[in-house]
Amino acid sequence: MTADAQKAPERGLEPEQIPEPYLHLGPDRIYNPLTDLTLHENEAFYGDLRDLLSQRRTLDEIPAPASDFLRAHGWVVADDQRIDQRFHLKYVSIETHTICNQACYFCPVAYDPRKPHFMPTEMFDDILRQLASYRETIDGVKLINYNEPTVDKRFLDQVRSIKEAGLPPAVLTNGTGLTPDRLDTIVEMGGIRFLSINISTLDREKYAKDRGGDHLDLVLRNMEHARHLPVAEQMEIVVLGTGDEVHQRDYEQINELFADSRFETKFYEVMDRAGYLEVGLKPTEPHRKLRGCNVVGSRPLQHLHISPYGQCVLCSEDYDHHYVVGDLRQSTVEEVLTGPEIAKLRRWVYGREEAPEDFICRGCIFALTED
Repeated sequence: MTADAQKAPERGLEPEQIPEPYLHLGPDRIYNPLTDLTLHENEAFYGDLRDLLSQRRTLDEIPAPASDFLRAHGWVVADDQRIDQRFHLKYVSIETHTICNQACYFCPVAYDPRKPHFMPTEMFDDILRQLASYRETIDGVKLINYNEPTVDKRFLDQVRSIKEAGLPPAVLTNGTGLTPDRLDTIVEMGGIRFLSINISTLDREKYAKDRGGDHLDLVLRNMEHARHLPVAEQMEIVVLGTGDEVHQRDYEQINELFADSRFETKFYEVMDRAGYLEVGLKPTEPHRKLRGCNVVGSRPLQHLHISPYGQCVLCSEDYDHHYVVGDLRQSTVEEVLTGPEIAKLRRWVYGREEAPEDFICRGCIFALTED
């Protein structure tokens, strides 16, 4: 926490207690991304919190057992200068290089590939050292954003370093470089937290057209080797497509092929990367009233996205890095996550402050809104 944030309020000027402003409101539940807790409508004090949020009652009008519970569990918080600096770090992506060996129609890399650059190993190791302070809340450290992690010759060393830091490695890959030897080595390490292999079809010609590379046979050989191995606690196959009948058929064929494996097959429709692409799911019109982010938790509160240059960005959908929240060549992880830039963007994402008309979240299908 920054020095200013650590200052206590002046004597006699206690901050006002308010409902947590960073909640995700569902029809029958309320989720707090800062505590990772959910309150369901059939649980005690759910109605009291709903009344506070809708201003049907004030905190003074809530009975003591309920108000005490809401304060104790983070549903009611102090409205002080630290309120937008808080975070609950759960997911980290460290893009250790800029290279991808495919050019998928659903990815910006196919339209604007980046110049090759590799994160220095010393920077990678220093980032892990800092992240170790958050090991109790981090659920996954992945080596990807728009790159293919297995392209890096240091891939296995990077996985090993994450494990040695006491952090859970997460590998999301197209499967081309997940060779039998590498898979066996990961198993010998004790496995990883999460493995996701994305594949779109069993049709070799369609695969090559969709992805700009004739890699299907290679990927299937690697996946066949992995099918019964304890490579990860959670192993997924993600079948990507546009949600049409062809996509459904591809999913069913892949699901059948790996039905008796450790993999769970998932059906995912591609999205337009918050307006970057012409293809994929997108809002029918720009969102007017932003009220949060719901893409694998909350990007501004639970995620840290690190580029190969050490820059940190608000969201993985920001391919061109319009929303840089810090630079780990100049700042620490803690300073980035509590800094003024990310605090401002949190206010924009959750509607605490009006965001610009062209703000990235207004064009994202994962935005929570009051539209």
